[in-house]
Amino acid sequence: MRPVTERNGKNFIFACLFLLIFTMILTACTNKQNTKPKPPEEKEKQDESLPEEKIEYVLPITPPEGAFYKVAGWLSELQLLYITNQEQTSSVYQYELYTGKSELLYKSDQPIVTVQISESKKYILVQTSPSSYEGMITIIDQNGTELLKQSLASVELAFEWNPYNESEILVAAFNEDWTYLMYLFDIVNERVEELSLPQPFIKWISKNQIAFLDWEEVSFSLYAPIMSMNLDDMTDKLILPEVYQFSTFHDLLMTITVDKEDPSQSVYTFFDHENVPIFSFTMPLLSVFSGWLVPSYDYNQKEGRFITFQPLSSGDADAYSEGFQLISYDIKKGSSEVIMEGLKNAPVVFSPSGNALLYGNRLENVIDIEKKEINELVKE
Repeated sequence: MRPVTERNGKNFIFACLFLLIFTMILTACTNKQNTKPKPPEEKEKQDESLPEEKIEYVLPITPPEGAFYKVAGWLSELQLLYITNQEQTSSVYQYELYTGKSELLYKSDQPIVTVQISESKKYILVQTSPSSYEGMITIIDQNGTELLKQSLASVELAFEWNPYNESEILVAAFNEDWTYLMYLFDIVNERVEELSLPQPFIKWISKNQIAFLDWEEVSFSLYAPIMSMNLDDMTDKLILPEVYQFSTFHDLLMTITVDKEDPSQSVYTFFDHENVPIFSFTMPLLSVFSGWLVPSYDYNQKEGRFITFQPLSSGDADAYSEGFQLISYDIKKGSSEVIMEGLKNAPVVFSPSGNALLYGNRLENVIDIEKKEINELVKE
């Protein structure tokens, strides 16, 4: 055997160190490769939040107990709230469109009249009817926890949620003779305050300002001026002089008037926050006993899309039988698209993404806007 010289000994040690370092690097690389699958796991989590229109709905809804009454609205892109009745009790269920599962959110010993969901979906208003002359308003959160409860003497209630401050709701409580009292519900401070307002049907135009049509007490006119009022100091001012109907969508004001050059056409005009007109369109008018029919509509702020039903011709609403076009208007681009034809005029509610619509007098259908098809939510 050859003797190990000093040089050979150093080479041997160097070789051992090289092998050790190489092994450590190889191990590190192997570990690095082993950890690579983690990003796909994160991707899988991201995939769960991808546009939900790619997921097929699981339908129809089968209530766990009680009879289906109506859908209340969207709780998220893939969640609905619906109401069931069983004898004198009512329940609110949360329905998962991608699993087909129903979960009880709230139960009432009294019949539920309506359920309204705030724009951010943080709060849910439940109106029950203990008697013909009393309305009970209960505000709950997404877990069904009661946050505020108040009974009001009334035969009818109207609500207007403040989209700029969702802890506030204006409530009009009507008597049999249609006189009314106005209340401001403050959810955060658990307070209900009576207000003196000139009209019961209002819209919020800012955090502390409302707008309303200022109808005269005795008037046969079909038009009224839009007035604004500051709730801090109760000062008012004119917005527009002659309007048949109006609505507000955050920084947009929409008015409906009759075309002066062609009285058989209605004009829909959209104004920005400075009341500058930015878009308008016309559609045939259908007359009713008290004026004109305003077809159902909704607006999706995220997409800047307004959707409504349009008759094919003008005339008398009771005699009209040609069906309605469901038309989507892009307010930003100034364009329009016919989604479906031959439909009945009925309430429509956009999903949060603007890709689907609840449709029907009980919102018992869902319309896929991209596929242009209707599916029944409930089979009875």
